[in-house]
Amino acid sequence: MTSKSPKATTSLQILQSNVKWHHMENVAAGLWDAYSGLFGDQAMILAMNSSYVDPLLQFETQLKIIKSSFKTVFSIPSLEEVKEMGNREDDKEDLENLYQNTLNLFEDTLLILVSKDLYKLQILKDMAVWMNEDSSYLQERVMVIISRVLSFASRRVRGYASVDAPCLGVLAAELSLLCCHSDPLITQQAASGLCHLLCIAKCQNGTERKRSTVCERSGDHCLLTTPSNMEFLPKVLQRDKTKITQSVGFTLLPSLLTDFVWNLLMRLSSPNNIIAFRASAMLKLTLEYHAHKVTMVSKIVDTIYKQLRENPSHVMKHTMLRVVTLLTRTSPKKVVFQLMDYPVPADNTLILMWHAAGSEASVAPHVLKTILLILKGKPGEMQDSLKERRRFSLDTTNMMPVAASQALCTLLPVGSYKKAVAQVFPQLLMALMLQLCYSRDLRLRTGNRTLYAQDALRVLLTCSGLQQVDAALKRKNCWSRFNHAPFHHYGVYLVAKALSEYNFPQFPETLHYLYKLSVEDPRRSEDSIITVIFLTEILNNFFKDPFPEEFLVLFRNWVNDDNPAVSKLSLQKIASMAPVINEIENVCSLLVSVLDAFLSKDKTVIIRALITLRRLLIRLDKVTYSSLCTRIASSYCPLMDHSNGGIRSMAIQHFGELLRDMSEYTWMLSDVILGSLVPLILFLEDTEIRVAQACKYTLAICVSELNWPTWHLLKDEFYSFEVVVLSICSNLLTSHENYITYLISDTLGFLRSSRVYLRRSSVILIGYLAKVGGHLLLRDEIEVMLEAIDLRLRDEDPVTRELAEITYAVFKEIAHGLTSSNLKQIFRRVFNSIYTKKLKPLYNYKWSDNPACSPVRMKDTKNDKAIW
Repeated sequence: MTSKSPKATTSLQILQSNVKWHHMENVAAGLWDAYSGLFGDQAMILAMNSSYVDPLLQFETQLKIIKSSFKTVFSIPSLEEVKEMGNREDDKEDLENLYQNTLNLFEDTLLILVSKDLYKLQILKDMAVWMNEDSSYLQERVMVIISRVLSFASRRVRGYASVDAPCLGVLAAELSLLCCHSDPLITQQAASGLCHLLCIAKCQNGTERKRSTVCERSGDHCLLTTPSNMEFLPKVLQRDKTKITQSVGFTLLPSLLTDFVWNLLMRLSSPNNIIAFRASAMLKLTLEYHAHKVTMVSKIVDTIYKQLRENPSHVMKHTMLRVVTLLTRTSPKKVVFQLMDYPVPADNTLILMWHAAGSEASVAPHVLKTILLILKGKPGEMQDSLKERRRFSLDTTNMMPVAASQALCTLLPVGSYKKAVAQVFPQLLMALMLQLCYSRDLRLRTGNRTLYAQDALRVLLTCSGLQQVDAALKRKNCWSRFNHAPFHHYGVYLVAKALSEYNFPQFPETLHYLYKLSVEDPRRSEDSIITVIFLTEILNNFFKDPFPEEFLVLFRNWVNDDNPAVSKLSLQKIASMAPVINEIENVCSLLVSVLDAFLSKDKTVIIRALITLRRLLIRLDKVTYSSLCTRIASSYCPLMDHSNGGIRSMAIQHFGELLRDMSEYTWMLSDVILGSLVPLILFLEDTEIRVAQACKYTLAICVSELNWPTWHLLKDEFYSFEVVVLSICSNLLTSHENYITYLISDTLGFLRSSRVYLRRSSVILIGYLAKVGGHLLLRDEIEVMLEAIDLRLRDEDPVTRELAEITYAVFKEIAHGLTSSNLKQIFRRVFNSIYTKKLKPLYNYKWSDNPACSPVRMKDTKNDKAIW
């Protein structure tokens, strides 16, 4: 180096030089042209360095000039050849001086650039690349200049608070490869340059300022610790790939080490096999100890996949696969996610890379857990927004779970994975069962018949010592029918049953995991269905009814699940426990959960809940039954007016059966019975025969419990709706007068019904209730009644209009009675409470025998005899 602090060559120096060596132009024209050209290049570079040009544009322009100067300077002959051009000793001495000054001039230019901005150390990396591209260049001399510039930079950065030199990783890769060069002089200079580069890197990551040491994990001696070691270090780094990679790995920051690794990876495809093999050795050594610092794992894995797919016979194929293995050791999640981001089914290249990733046994649990995380997704599910996407795939549909299932077919049989598979057997089992369900839906949409989830499930059973289970399922044609949608839930049942029959040893941990899944909020409704089916069958085979309380809690909660299928499965299991209902510790809460299902929006759930409750009540002991009978009876009442005829008929029928069961506790149920009279009466005229029959059955029980002589009128041979209503109202007046106003209020709600038969029957019922209890009504109440009946006077059904006219007249008569003096009203009320009216039919008609098929006809009634 010409000076410790580089300075630009002045105009006087240029003039003196031109005068001194101008006579060399005739002796060595090429050398003279190179020297004089360098002056012009340096002037342009330095002028640009002092300008306000955009930094990126400035660097690119300077790099072009440097490249041109590089080719010129290092294309000149060697010093011995230059000396031979001179005939005299003075000429030879001048030629040698001109030669050295040419090189020094190029070096000074670099020193000036680096002294202004360490970022321009990048030029040294490009010089190393140019040098390797053409072996005709003076490689030794290039390395001397690179080493000197790095030496200068390493001394300069010691006082800096921060160092901006992002090219150190790439430059370190180039120098590391040259440290193993066949020419010892190049090796020596490369080692020296690498030593200075590491010093710069130490300042960059703060280790020099903190005086901390960078030591090997194995406990060997520290490198780059003291200035005295600096003289020894270049010798250590020469040709010793292990020491080189250890020093680089410990010293470079993660981003720089990633550049270092990336550059070596690119060199694997070098046409120069010697360089490729050197890069291979260093790449593997670096990742062996420092893979945890590499940040661009996904990009590296993707590059390897593309290169191997393009060239399956790549000379560095095994090295690339080893890189995948080493990266998996420290970044299993990144590697696995990247390997999942390719089209399904996986090609041979991807399968090879899966084998490479699976060869690292130490991270098998992490790999499997990452795959399980991916298996939580649903194949083909559209992703809502780009922000939610974690991968780089251009496809907006999530096919990674399918890829994960195929990957398991490769990884599960690996011997080193056996222990890890055993640890997550329940998670894998349930994840694959769910994927079978998802894959079925995907096949229906795409027509793809591939069943990777099923294949993975069979491999899991085989690898877990459950070959007999797999064989049993095959004998039952389970595997061949899993792709049929109606069979899937039954297939889940068969898998659970087969596992139980063979007493699979993983039962405890599987049961624990199923319980954990059950108490967590499900991700999708399908998940709950599969979990309920699987858990129920497992419990059926290992426990006798009733289940332990901790599992009964699950079934109680599932009764009111948002998914109707889950609710019905739970209710079905609860119903099966009817024979042991009295052995359940907390049976009341179980029954209440079934009652809550009456509120479901799904009619099939309500029907199943009605059936389940009736089965349980038949076996329930009377003490518990009596404590809940009022609440149960009250829960039936809202269902009596359900839009579904099946639910109406069952609710009414079961209400009657409850009354018969609790005949000894009628006093507890009298309020509920009276409160249910309105729907029981009105739905006698339901167009569905099953509902009408249920009403007759239940109403007969009600009037018997109330000791009313009406039950015989409900028999088909004596049945007449008006006669039944007339009889009930008469009995209400004598036994439960205070309830009449409440019943009138309940009936009002049916006047606006969309069903014609309800409007007709409610008009008749409210008329008779008013007739027997009109003296109980207040003026305001009568006005409300008149307004409600007035709407029916304009009803679209002519029969309803005729019936409404009669009822309206009844209320008008009652209203007229209220206009008399208060004394008369009081007297009338007292008289009506003492003297029972003999009611006569008001409407003089009867319904046809088949109201579902025939219209109602008004008829005169021959028998006007009063009915009590």
